[in-house]
This record gives sequence, structure tokens and C-alpha cells, in this order.
Amino acid sequence: MKPINQFILGLGFALASVCALAQTNPTQVRSWAAGCANCHGTNGQAQPGMEALAGANKEDIIRKMADFKAGRRTATIMHQLAKGYSDDEIQAIAGYFASQKR
Repeated sequence: MKPINQFILGLGFALASVCALAQTNPTQVRSWAAGCANCHGTNGQAQPGMEALAGANKEDIIRKMADFKAGRRTATIMHQLAKGYSDDEIQAIAGYFASQKR
């Protein structure tokens, strides 16, 4: 295969993966968010003593997650968990929690 064809094929795959991520399935986002239930409660409605995420500001959630991910903010486990999510996944999860009723 010619180098230009390889480049175009690679570019096509990259574009397809970006488009797929941009149109993330709501069921997938809900699945990612379910991983937060142990500490933050079902649908982000936490028990007393834990931070509730339901109805929280999306940008605040994104900022906090970015701080955990970068190591600027530490916690018992959150700074480790945040490293497992891409920035796009964090945005999707934050949007999910922001849309939940408090």
C-alpha cells in the first residue's frame, strides 16, 4: 500500500473514532456513571457525608475530575479513579450527573 493511502486510511480511522466518541451512547455514559454509585449514590444522590453529584454544575464536576486526574487534588481513591477516564468520558459523565434531579 502506498504511503499516501496508508495516511488516508489512518486519518479515516482516527476521524471515525472521534465521531463515535462524540456520539457516545447514553447507555454507555450511564454505565460509566454507575461506577460512581459506591461513594456518590445511585444517580449521584449521595448519602450524608459524601458529595452528591446529582444536579451539580457540569463545569464544576469536570474541573474537580481534571484536578484529581492531574494529581492537583487527592482523596482516598478518587485521584486514582479519575486517571482511568479520558477527558471526553469525564465530560459525558459530568453531563449525566448534571442532568439528574437533586
